[in-house]
This record gives sequence, structure tokens and C-alpha cells, in this order.
Amino acid sequence: MEQFGRKLGFFSAFTIPALVITGFYLGGAWNFLTVIFSFIFFPLLDAYIGINTSNVPSEEARAKSNERYYRFVTYVWTYLQLAFLFWGAYAVASGVLSGFTEWIGFILSFALVTGGIGITVAHELGHKHTAVEQLYARLILVTVCYMHFLVEHNRGHHVTVATPVDPATARKGESFYRFWVRSVFGGYIHAWRLEAQRLRRKNKRTMSLQNEMIAFAILPLVFCALLTILTSAFFERFTWEVPLFFFCQSLVAFTLLELVNYVEHYGIQRREISPGRYERVNPLHSWNASHLLSNFFLFQLQRHSDHHVFAAKRYQVLNHYDESPQLPYGYPTMVIIALLPPLWFRMMNTRLERWRNQLKLQSVGSEASADYSDVF
Repeated sequence: MEQFGRKLGFFSAFTIPALVITGFYLGGAWNFLTVIFSFIFFPLLDAYIGINTSNVPSEEARAKSNERYYRFVTYVWTYLQLAFLFWGAYAVASGVLSGFTEWIGFILSFALVTGGIGITVAHELGHKHTAVEQLYARLILVTVCYMHFLVEHNRGHHVTVATPVDPATARKGESFYRFWVRSVFGGYIHAWRLEAQRLRRKNKRTMSLQNEMIAFAILPLVFCALLTILTSAFFERFTWEVPLFFFCQSLVAFTLLELVNYVEHYGIQRREISPGRYERVNPLHSWNASHLLSNFFLFQLQRHSDHHVFAAKRYQVLNHYDESPQLPYGYPTMVIIALLPPLWFRMMNTRLERWRNQLKLQSVGSEASADYSDVF
């Protein structure tokens, strides 16, 4: 029964698009229903239900990794997100949203689906090596104008995480707003460099059709054009609302991703063992949050420490590590706090320093614990 409950738990994310649709048809301020649920009601419920630190036993992990059910959930989400974008284009073109406030509520709520959960699913799929999962990751990311994430995250962030050269690792004392500029633009530029390096190693030209970054830049525009053409034909007028909606929800969606990036690695640094060379990534290099409810909604993304050690590991078997730095709350609460730099610094700088001091004390007591790159 417990196993069935956990399996069903990963379908809880599908309540978010249902709330967006409900809020839209109720109209008016109800368009903020999903925002209120996600950042007021949900964090309270997440805190009340609490933390679950149990791990799948090692002897069961391989079998559970191969269970098709867990892949099925992510596949269903891919089709839902595509259908949801078409519905969203229809919704804004229908003229039901009558004012600026309703537009804001609808776009914020919509992006919680496409970015808050959708990019999380794309992240999970993008780390897998099957052709269908790679395709589905691309299909999701085209809906939020962030396809370069596949290049920068997999080949960039996972290599340079917790070092000064990683755009997606927030420095201690850096506000989210400064981090957003560095991560968004720095990550995009770095993705172009990584793709150019890949092509040079194969003796191929950078500016060619084999450069994925060119396709990644064009495909979201094509997708937006398709949405606009279809809705314009249906409503028999040029639906200018559709491109406005598409790019606004994309902006909010990848901003949610960057908020999560900010939370996941804030202030964490790997030890430099020689100039330009750093210790191997281990579970100490990501903030962890094993809150049960938010991990259901986010496909255990909050067990981020294990993900960075074993990037291809499937979400259902990610482990909790007591040794990892622990966030006080789940991601829905932490991203709101991250938007308030004074409160964030007061909470996280103290926690960061306390955790660093604890590591120093442990390393003094044990020579083995001084080099965590060999422990895990």
C-alpha cells in the first residue's frame, strides 16, 4: 500500500495545470489561484507533512529504476505540456482575460506549470540517454524558449558546479537578481562555446546545421509562429496576444528555473586541489531538501546532492544524505525567500557558515573526512 501511495504521489504535479484551468474559467482574481496555492497553501502543507529521509534499499534500486511506471509519468507530462500550450494560446486569444491584472495572474500561474514543473521534467529526461527521453526533453524546453539548457546544464553546469567558473552556482552574498543576469546570459554564451568545442573536436564548422544551438534558437520561434497561425486561423484575425503570452510565460518559466538554481548551490564551493582543478563532485556540493510533498511535485529534484553525484540516476531512486547541507524548507518556500535578499542572506549565510564550520570540525577529528571526494 505504501508503494502504491508513493507511485501515485508523483502524479500530484498534475493538479497544478488543473488549478490554472479552473482559475481561468472562474475568471477575475481566480487567475491567481495557482500562485496562492503554490506559494501560500502548499508551503504550509509541505512543512506540516515534513521530511522523509528514507532511501530505496540498494538491493531494490536497480529494479525500481527499470520500472516503466516512473517513465510513464514523465512521458504523460510531456504530452500534457504541449497540449497545455495550445490551450493557453486559445485561452488568451479568446478575449476572456479582460485586464492587466488577469493577464499577470494567468501568466504567473501558467509558468508554474511550464517552468516550475515542466522544466523539472525536462531536466529529468534530458539526463537520460534514450532517444525518446532526449526528444521529450527538447519538446518541453521548446515551449519555454530554453533549449540551450540541455547543452549548458549537462556539459557545463555538471562539470563546473560549485566553482567560480559556473554561471549557475550562486556566490555567497550574491542576490538572486544579480545571479539571474549572470546565469541567464552567461549560461547561454557558455552553451555556444561548449557546442563550438564539440564541433571543433569533430573537425566540423561551428556555423553549420550540425550546431544544435542554431536549431535551439530557431525552434521556439517556429513553435510560437505555429501557435499564432493556428489561433489566427481559428479566430479569423491576427492573434497578437499569442506571441505576447508565449514569450512572457517563457520568461517567467525560466526565471523559476534560475530561482531553483540559485537555491540549489548558493555559497557552496568545491576545494581547489591545484590551479584550475577541483575536487570531485560529491554530496556536499548541493543543498538538499527531503520534504516529502514538494519532492512528489518536483520529481525528487530536491534530493539534488545525489543527482549531482549520479546525474543519470532516475528520480525515483535518488538518495537523501545526512552529510549534505540541508535547506530549512522545500523549494516552493525557498524561492520566495530568495526574492527577498535581506531575508535570504540572514537565513542562508548563517546556515552556510554553520555548515562550513561543522565540516572543519569533522575534518580535524578525522583524516578520512578531510577529503570528501574520496568518501562518496
